[in-house]
Amino acid sequence: MAINDSGHGAPTAEEDRGKAHGGVRISVLDTSPIVSGSTARQALLATVDLAVAADALGYHRYWVPEHHSMRGVACSAPAVLVGHLANATRRIRVGAGGVLLPNHAPIVVAEQFGTLAALHPGRIDLGIGRALGGPRRAADAVRSETERTAKSFRRQITELLGYFDGASDDGVRAIPAIGNRPAIWILGSSAASARLAASLGLAYAFAHHLNPGEAVNAVRAHRALRRPPETAGPAPPALISVSVIAADTDERAEWLAGPLRLKLLSRAQGRRILLPRPEEAAAHPYTDADRVEIAERTKGVVVGSPETVRRRLQRLLDETGADELMVTTPVYDHADRRRSYELLGGIAPSLRSACGSPHVAEVDREV
Repeated sequence: MAINDSGHGAPTAEEDRGKAHGGVRISVLDTSPIVSGSTARQALLATVDLAVAADALGYHRYWVPEHHSMRGVACSAPAVLVGHLANATRRIRVGAGGVLLPNHAPIVVAEQFGTLAALHPGRIDLGIGRALGGPRRAADAVRSETERTAKSFRRQITELLGYFDGASDDGVRAIPAIGNRPAIWILGSSAASARLAASLGLAYAFAHHLNPGEAVNAVRAHRALRRPPETAGPAPPALISVSVIAADTDERAEWLAGPLRLKLLSRAQGRRILLPRPEEAAAHPYTDADRVEIAERTKGVVVGSPETVRRRLQRLLDETGADELMVTTPVYDHADRRRSYELLGGIAPSLRSACGSPHVAEVDREV
């Protein structure tokens, strides 16, 4: 096995199988969920295990988010976790989905992810978002509101990009970032964020799992404004992140989806709970009003056997024209989560992007 300049063994052609999963790439979004009865350490170790499995299964990228003071989420330091995951895996791209830029000085983000890109060339992604990432008091503890809002989000992004280009306005340089630019994406859940990404010539990741009703409008807005094929250079791609719970049968998948449904119902009723066991969810005394609330809050979640999931995901690709799917799987047991990704990996080669444009950028080569 050859050794590449990252210090890792270069993957063979067989190890690199499934890089594009046929017609559309499939990736993973992992929040490192802390389920009922578990700990943050257990959640983070499960993330490492799932990343290694996703690497072997041929998934294209693996993203972790930034959340603060949320007791059901262990992922609070994406740059640290990305570095660990990159060391634990061999081929898969790893990245932040995303870093919440107003929470940080852009130079620090550039230095962190420039360092990661230098150590793991061609494998690092940097997704940029603007949400608080948790309760406002937690965001204030991370960085004061005055600092978060001193510059517009667009200005913060252009400042960050300048550090990677070595062209900051004040002559300050993020040394490890220069020449080590990761693939940069803008994260969002609205058409406004899609237009921002397109106007900056950047790839776009839409949070279908948070706002499924806006997915079509957002992806279409990005596609309409991104650089057209007749101009020089390729167009930046768009992906959608979607909640998927797959099992060997529809009945098993419905059982596994019970904890998510109870958690979302409890949140709607003002009670915050950790993801419960399926047995607890099945035993809950749901009212008719509860079932209506659950149906509304989970209408974007894809649940079922491989064939059921394949049909729904293909319909989503047809409707949105997204170039890539990124999947998050909110189930209680880690073994069931792994199995869901195994099943999804099996149907991925049959999925096709409705856009199918050869002009979409190979954004992953932005280094």
